[in-house]
Amino acid sequence: HVRQLYALVSETLRYSPVLEKLLAGAAPLQAEKKLPPQLAKVLVYDLLFGKGLKCGGRWKALARRHRARLEAELARLKVQQKVSRNEDLLAPVQAASPGASQVPRYVRVNTLKTCVDDVIDFFKRQGYAYLGKAASVQELRALSGKKFLLDLHLPELLVFPPQTDFHDNLLYTSGHIILQDKASCLPAFLLGPAAGSHVIDACAAPGNKTSHLAAILKNKGQIFAFDVDTKRLATMNTMLMRAGVTGFQLAQQDFLTVDPRDPKYGKVTYILLDPSCSGSGMVNRVPREEAAPSAERLQALAGFQRKVLSHALSFPALRRLVYSTCSLHREENEDVVHAVLQEQGSAFRLVNAFPSWPCRGVAAFPGAESCLRASPADTLTHGFFVAVLERLGEGAAVPSSLPAAAEENPQRREGTEPGAVPKKRKRKKQRVK
Repeated sequence: HVRQLYALVSETLRYSPVLEKLLAGAAPLQAEKKLPPQLAKVLVYDLLFGKGLKCGGRWKALARRHRARLEAELARLKVQQKVSRNEDLLAPVQAASPGASQVPRYVRVNTLKTCVDDVIDFFKRQGYAYLGKAASVQELRALSGKKFLLDLHLPELLVFPPQTDFHDNLLYTSGHIILQDKASCLPAFLLGPAAGSHVIDACAAPGNKTSHLAAILKNKGQIFAFDVDTKRLATMNTMLMRAGVTGFQLAQQDFLTVDPRDPKYGKVTYILLDPSCSGSGMVNRVPREEAAPSAERLQALAGFQRKVLSHALSFPALRRLVYSTCSLHREENEDVVHAVLQEQGSAFRLVNAFPSWPCRGVAAFPGAESCLRASPADTLTHGFFVAVLERLGEGAAVPSSLPAAAEENPQRREGTEPGAVPKKRKRKKQRVK
């Protein structure tokens, strides 16, 4: 029942723009007393797009009373947008950004529940053709039909043609796979916490990076996850439970108010920091006609980002931190990292992370090429920025750099860093049937 409810809520959120239009046209339903807007969306989704209202009582009767009007609004909307399928109503939102149509569908295998081999076998039984491990980005670009590849950089990432839809797939609804863009997988991968570590995910919701951290930790250790939004945390909690994540603590708290000297965080050696940003790299999220952020807006964001990065580096046991954004703007990326490193003096250094990754930081300061960038044109991902910082001096028990071998042999053993030579993977006992 929890899985079914999560799938229903996820699909309702995905169809949210369409549902808003339907509810706007069905004024009598909106006028019903004591019907919260979010509940109205769930009811309308299940009535028109889902499995037909399995609930009972007055909510079911209420929605059915307005069914004819809602179906008429849905038909009118399809005619207006010149589409025949319900799914096609989402296309104008997805295609609003240049580059959105060329970004593949990335599927991260949730190793807390299964393994890559079993997921590949499952998709092959569903009629997909597995082409092996990709040798280049060009191979990812050429994907079409029901063909898929293992990503050339990340060991637990499968790649399908753009806009392949898995929201109704059993593996997705059961938490065996996570739909997560490749660039969004880089922060946790490059943080690479050893099993048993204490980790902070400072701006955690919606939780994909948190579940990725848990998979790297093999659920051995402790994750402290913070976000200020109650609804986002509630959704995140459901998602983490569905993914089989344990050993995590969610807190509705601004990370800037967290006391680094609190004994509770005395063993935190890794921090993943993905703060609020302009979102300018998210090709599927916002229409391109939306105005670019003003200089004042970028400076305000950068000021916040510098403040939160400095705060994160003040945790006394911290060894490694990953700073990432889904922004294309230098002001939120290289400039923030450079300013904070200057403040820190010799306490932390910028690591040359993933040297064979093709896109590097812009030349904003000496050493900025140690940072990573991603883009639809160059890496077939969302636009992204990642920087890895490590503590110097006494107590710095992590390597001074992350090895290039992460690309050639990236699967990690328990307690090793990205790029170490792995043991032969044992097949998980929970096989997907």
